[in-house]
Amino acid sequence: MKKLKIPQNHSGVSKTLRLPENIVNDIQILSDLKNISFNKTVIELLEFSLENLDSEDEQLINKKREELYS
Repeated sequence: MKKLKIPQNHSGVSKTLRLPENIVNDIQILSDLKNISFNKTVIELLEFSLENLDSEDEQLINKKREELYS
């Protein structure tokens, strides 16, 4: 029998964003349709965006990461 494992919440950093009202409305609609929180929807959208950057931007981010964390 499988055991129930409840994942821990991710650690988070609080940031204030000023977003256009139409984007906030669309994200809220999507969140409501999928029955997930607004925050979770934003995280999913941001993760998808970062995973699908063009190669030039991805290289710039990787270079900066190396500078910061080495």
